[in-house]
Amino acid sequence: MRIVLTAVLLLSSLPLAAENWPQWRGPRMDGTSHDQGFPVAADSQSLAWKVSLPGAGHASPIIWGDRVFTVTAVAESQQRMLLCHDRADGRLLWQSVVLTSPMEGKHRLNSHASSTPATDGERVYTAFLDGSESVVSAHDFSGKPVWQVRPGVFASKHGFCSSPILFEDKVIVNCDHDGPGYIVALARADGRELWRIQRPNQTRSYCVPLIREMAGRTQMVLSGSMCVTSYDPRTGTLIWMMDGPTEQFVASLVHDDKSGLLLMTGGFPEHHILAIKPDGTGDVTRSHIQWRTNKGVAYVPSPICESGWFLVVSDSGIGHCFDAATGEIVWEERMREHHASLVSAEGRVYFLNDFGTLRAVRPGKSYELLAESEAGEKVMASPALSEGQIFIRGEKNLICLGKRRQSAAAR
Repeated sequence: MRIVLTAVLLLSSLPLAAENWPQWRGPRMDGTSHDQGFPVAADSQSLAWKVSLPGAGHASPIIWGDRVFTVTAVAESQQRMLLCHDRADGRLLWQSVVLTSPMEGKHRLNSHASSTPATDGERVYTAFLDGSESVVSAHDFSGKPVWQVRPGVFASKHGFCSSPILFEDKVIVNCDHDGPGYIVALARADGRELWRIQRPNQTRSYCVPLIREMAGRTQMVLSGSMCVTSYDPRTGTLIWMMDGPTEQFVASLVHDDKSGLLLMTGGFPEHHILAIKPDGTGDVTRSHIQWRTNKGVAYVPSPICESGWFLVVSDSGIGHCFDAATGEIVWEERMREHHASLVSAEGRVYFLNDFGTLRAVRPGKSYELLAESEAGEKVMASPALSEGQIFIRGEKNLICLGKRRQSAAAR
């Protein structure tokens, strides 16, 4: 018994393995990093490198080991491309054309490369639109195409954005749109379809699902198409559904580990924040809302939970901090227009607005600004965090801040 206890204590004192940032909102799909050593500010001292990018796009970068991946769209050649950069110095290792197709119509705040790719360390998975069809592709780490499939139609006057996420052997893609919406799970190995969810209400939304162990079950939750839903990500089976609270959504949900609540912000035309108990079954519209408000709502930027606090910034740039368990607003702060989602590490939450202003804030009962700095260009993409480094995809450049630290402390 003493030997077992000694082994447990030794293991608990060791640092966790350093984290990649393999998909939308990172390893837990919620914007959090468990790594340490991140810079607080974007300045000349923290700048590791900056490299120019071809074309344009709002997709976040992803990181796996020594490689940084992102996607872009080049209007002149009508190409959508996957780019791979060396983490050490930012140099371009390769670029691969994923799709050549006329540029679709879009909202002025969208791009033709808005879907963040995902990687499992062997392949990189992307999603684009080809006319009226969604296209999901896999490339290996040398940029060679492995497979490409077309799961279905997609129609929206606001354009396309559907970031693939990974779960076990699956690539999962949500395609809520103005038509017969669907979520598909594709085999990572060859792209064959494993299951398909027919979505209700046929209304455009752009939410990336969150997959998390909640209430004793593995749940895939998202808002979109006039409802909030939970599915079993292994089978696509519906677990629970909540009508509304509005029509269209963009921001992903987050989960507060302290209270066990799901937090949702959105959308259009009505604005709501809901705290949802995730232990329901069937129709939970009238039974599982813990608290709700229409103050401080974000439509596009995804929020974050950090140490029992729920932080959110509206598209117009008003940041709020809520007590996640009760919904009490403890502070609000003006931050200018904002579309990048929030990320956190070491108890700090990073806000990055459209003008490239990076704020590091410590959540709590009062607003505590740790640093305010400038990335040097406009930013619409959400930052990525890994091993003490912050990666920012700006309007023209890919930027790396901080020194790489290859061990991460447990917390």
